[in-house]
Amino acid sequence: MVVEPRLVQKHISKTPLLRRAWDVLTSDKEVQSLLRMANVNAVERLLYNDHGPVHAAIVAGSALEIFDILVRHGLRPSSIIHNVVKTMDCARLIVLMGAYLHDIGNSVHRRMHELIGAILATNIIDRILAQVINGDECNPYMVRSEIQQAIYATAMDVEALTLEASVVKVADATDMAEGRARLPYAKGKEDIHALSALTIKRVVIEESTHPEERPLKIKVYMEDLAGMFQIEKVLLPKIRSSLIGSYIVIEPILISNSKRRLKPIYP
Repeated sequence: MVVEPRLVQKHISKTPLLRRAWDVLTSDKEVQSLLRMANVNAVERLLYNDHGPVHAAIVAGSALEIFDILVRHGLRPSSIIHNVVKTMDCARLIVLMGAYLHDIGNSVHRRMHELIGAILATNIIDRILAQVINGDECNPYMVRSEIQQAIYATAMDVEALTLEASVVKVADATDMAEGRARLPYAKGKEDIHALSALTIKRVVIEESTHPEERPLKIKVYMEDLAGMFQIEKVLLPKIRSSLIGSYIVIEPILISNSKRRLKPIYP
């Protein structure tokens, strides 16, 4: 599946719980205002790349895609293992909300925005869970903590402690095509940050069908080898501070040379 905004629709259409959560998230005035302010700071003031609603949707779809692939290959959600939730849909709810809210801290400041976001999310999560959870299908207070961890653990130097936080962390780094690299760069500035970001044309998440291969492939299509900078400086560090590195292979593909596959990277 190509990493793009429409990917999330594939996943939220599968279950009423995710559909309810998505509808509330995307219509909630505070959530949308914080995402708008995230772009005021990141894009308009710092001249960085997008950190707003489009990025939130892309990461949500990518995270749910990665989550489902890993679950099909035998991984169990940490929230289920540790009796935080009882159902797979509730585990997916953690992924969806953590992914969609992960950048709201940029509305205050770029520095330490992951921690700021986890704190800002407290009342938002409580309000949204009250609208989407029916009965005792999820404990909202415990689910809140899991969502906050998913937000906080997107920081490059913070170790993810759960499968759910891990897929959100890695998904954040997959939104790198067409100048959307997660390593911020100043727009209009011709340095390695900008050049490497602009060379990446497409990112594809693919499930391996061979039992001896790692189950999750992240294919990065780039016009120039400068795109390797984004893989090495953003995608790899995020994978290595997650719990899912041993299940992933990165396949860089140089499209300017008849789609020549470069050496696979095993985090």
